[in-house]
Amino acid sequence: MTELHPAGEERQERRKRIWAIVGASSGNLVEWFDFYIYAFCALYFAPAFFPSADPTVQLINTAGVFAVGFLMRPIGGWWFGRLADRHGRRHAMVFSVLLTSCSRC
Repeated sequence: MTELHPAGEERQERRKRIWAIVGASSGNLVEWFDFYIYAFCALYFAPAFFPSADPTVQLINTAGVFAVGFLMRPIGGWWFGRLADRHGRRHAMVFSVLLTSCSRC
């Protein structure tokens, strides 16, 4: 078995770090993509989902939905984290998917 040259080990370690940063960044982008899209399209969602004579009320209602979703992320993370710690990650994931599927019925 051959030993890696110290410079080769440094390159390999650096490559691993770069891939970890790219992976974490892309995961974060995918995780927040729905909030980006909702915020970007809020002007179009307001009159479509909140019919009112006053456009300011429409935008406030749209921002309220955005705020509720933003607030529920850490609460859901805490709740599903406790569920996963007690019953396993697989059960928490299955329950999360089923809950999401039922809400769209």
